[in-house]
Amino acid sequence: MKRLFSATKNSLRGIAYGVRTEPAIREEAIVFVIALPAGFFVAPNLVWYAAMIGVLLLLLAIEFLNTAIEKLSDHVTPMHHPEIGMIKDFGSAAVFFGLALSGLVWLAAIAVRSGLI
Repeated sequence: MKRLFSATKNSLRGIAYGVRTEPAIREEAIVFVIALPAGFFVAPNLVWYAAMIGVLLLLLAIEFLNTAIEKLSDHVTPMHHPEIGMIKDFGSAAVFFGLALSGLVWLAAIAVRSGLI
């Protein structure tokens, strides 16, 4: 139980630090907070709502991992290094695909809700 409490505390500290210091995380967290109630009106049913919110949680997870990679890379070598730049670009690409997936799920839900599909 102590380990679970400690892990939760560390996770909450990481979330708070990320939201405070990283604009991309802050923007995605704001979208998530807005999406929680908005999803009820957009989602055709509860399963769609879970998918819509789940994909935003996945996007936040990807963004946190990308930020961790960038911070670690900057710590290893603050100077520009071509291979480090490539690694950062990989992380950025992962965020891009997460954003694309999120958009697709939300657009599909809107299409189903509006009767287009």
